[in-house]
Amino acid sequence: MLYATIFCGRLRVVGRKRFSGMNCGIAQALEALGDWWTLLIVRDAFFGARRFSDFERSLGIAKNVLSARLQHLVDHGVFELVDVGSDGQHFEYHLSRKGEALLPVLTALRDWSDEWVFGRGNEPVIVKDRRSGRRIPRLRVTDVEGRELSRQDLRTVPGPGASPETIRRLQPRKR
Repeated sequence: MLYATIFCGRLRVVGRKRFSGMNCGIAQALEALGDWWTLLIVRDAFFGARRFSDFERSLGIAKNVLSARLQHLVDHGVFELVDVGSDGQHFEYHLSRKGEALLPVLTALRDWSDEWVFGRGNEPVIVKDRRSGRRIPRLRVTDVEGRELSRQDLRTVPGPGASPETIRRLQPRKR
């Protein structure tokens, strides 16, 4: 993905920042997912889109961008390309287990937007449990007893895959 910027009165095209060298789970997730189109494509797959034309029609995205995003998602194992034709001419994009695991991410983004962008009572989409017909509760971060936690309740410590830089960054600050 390329971006244009204005620098000293001149138009300059710059490449997208890459996070592949960062020792951070969020940065690595962003590297795998790519740009903002990616989660919209995944969202549409959760809503039942399977074919290239389904995504194109729903999103109004340029064919070359959609093709690149879908290939990126296949390369990263989020989608599986499934041959549904008799002669290899018709393919569908199916969410893999890795792609299905994005459900909480999409739900958290929707919950956040419902609260902070649209406001409660103005939600564009309401998700209900198919079995009970009831609205699903908003996602919460909880402790092992189920009590809701806030940012102040959390402590971040280096994990087994932490780099020396991550360990330094997470050390307590001296006051």
